[in-house]
Amino acid sequence: MIKFIKKIPPMTEKAPKVSVIILNWNTKHFLEKFLPPLLQTDYPNFEVIVADNGSTDGSADLIKEKFKNVKLVEFDKNYGFAGGYNRSFKFANGEYIVLLNSDVEVTPNWLNPIVNFMEENPDVFACQPKILSFYERNKFEYAGACGGFIDVFGYPFCRGRIFDFCEEDKGQYDDTIQVFWATGACLVMRKKFLNEIGLLDEDFFAHMEEIDLCWRANLNGYKIFCLPQSVVYHVGGGTLPKTNTWKTFLNHRNSLIMLEKNLDTLKLFTIIPIRLALDLVTAITYILKADLKNFIAVMKAISTFLLLQPKWIYKRIENRKKLKKNKITGKLIYKKSIVFDYFILGKKKFSDLKF
Repeated sequence: MIKFIKKIPPMTEKAPKVSVIILNWNTKHFLEKFLPPLLQTDYPNFEVIVADNGSTDGSADLIKEKFKNVKLVEFDKNYGFAGGYNRSFKFANGEYIVLLNSDVEVTPNWLNPIVNFMEENPDVFACQPKILSFYERNKFEYAGACGGFIDVFGYPFCRGRIFDFCEEDKGQYDDTIQVFWATGACLVMRKKFLNEIGLLDEDFFAHMEEIDLCWRANLNGYKIFCLPQSVVYHVGGGTLPKTNTWKTFLNHRNSLIMLEKNLDTLKLFTIIPIRLALDLVTAITYILKADLKNFIAVMKAISTFLLLQPKWIYKRIENRKKLKKNKITGKLIYKKSIVFDYFILGKKKFSDLKF
């Protein structure tokens, strides 16, 4: 049974240790701007780790010279979001691990509500704060908004953000709720559960890997929550902008891999063909817009997924062996098509949806 804290109690020196890990790749300017407020976090027992993914912009030198109380871990090359974070976990001493993007501005009390909630609810694997836009501070930000969900065909969306439409924050989603996934932009995880269900899937490289991780957590009976009492501000697109075709490729390919890994067997052979058809429609849309690069990116994602089927089937078999549940109950997966509801019916707000 989930316990909701009406009043956040003050933390003591016995507060569990939290390891905040920033994976950095050539974002020195963000580190300079956002590390100082992070270090002023009003929580008594945390460490900050910057894991540098082979940057060439002087990021590591900045940490050594100006942030001597930050633990620096340097990698020899860019291992991507999944690979970089997986390699950084062994340097974390906390009971809780936070994945924090370098382009996130935290507020002073962002961490206390989440840690308190997770301490009160031992079956919660992960939580995220409310994510608002750094530039339009009254609006939800694309990457996570106020908690993530997914539709029956594997399209992710959030409370406060469906596709590219981000709602204005008017307090309409200020209730603490269980969600399907929490954003990797600011993701607080219980370390022992992470070790149990497995780390991020490095074949994803970047994008969708936190959703895959949360899907596995759900299938293991653990819960994920959004706590809007905690607020952070996200620039977004700090490493890869939305228009980047590499991002287009990763999002489409990884979404298909995620479905193959996690769908139950009965749905596997019906959902994936429909999703492939929807991706082909997306590719055609790019052609109609004379956007050849994104058309190629989507087609490459589809072909890579199909050509490497033996690999994805093996990953599915290994993944399914470890799971404790076959189904996810509750209002976490939207049983309809968010594509149809958004583009055909014009449902742009989360509150318009009926789970």
